[in-house]
Amino acid sequence: MTDWIIQTISDLGYVGIFLVMLAESIFPPIPSELIIPFAGFAAANGDLNFFGVIASATIGAVVGMLPWYFAGRLFGLDRVRRLADKFGRFMAFNADEIDLAVGWFTRFGPIIVLFGRLLPIIRTLISIPAGLARMPLPVFLLASTTGALIWNTILTLAGYILHEHYELIEVVLDPLSYIVLGLVVLVYLVKVITWKPSKAAA
Repeated sequence: MTDWIIQTISDLGYVGIFLVMLAESIFPPIPSELIIPFAGFAAANGDLNFFGVIASATIGAVVGMLPWYFAGRLFGLDRVRRLADKFGRFMAFNADEIDLAVGWFTRFGPIIVLFGRLLPIIRTLISIPAGLARMPLPVFLLASTTGALIWNTILTLAGYILHEHYELIEVVLDPLSYIVLGLVVLVYLVKVITWKPSKAAA
């Protein structure tokens, strides 16, 4: 995957960055921790413009979030609630807990989306509850763009400063991906074990 990412960016420049970040937002296993620092390294070499890298990466990331957002919005909260009461133990949430989560999203959704964009794995998944909660598209785009812009700026700057040692960024941040994944799995298992049906379904 590393060779494909580097080759795509080397051959296509800003378009390559856009396409790879688009894929990264749709498929979590593709690591932005490698994509953007390499582009920052290319900018340090004069092959790309620093701000052009940030812009193309951010646009690609935001466009890639939209399919998950619209998937959540089209699937609908009512359908998820029915599935939660029917297959709740496997989903790890009942309808009451989903209503509570949507309530939190309604109140603090933009902040949740913004900071969610800074975390591996979560940055992709966060678009689904935003769609389920029917967060207004302009608000979702603003929060997502802000979060993506912050993250891409940090990674581009790191690659720019480290030059040919840009791969060290992935070495440092890669364990974070496993920690987040481990926490997600742990929370899921705890929820499966402690799951109870909602009051309406009980």
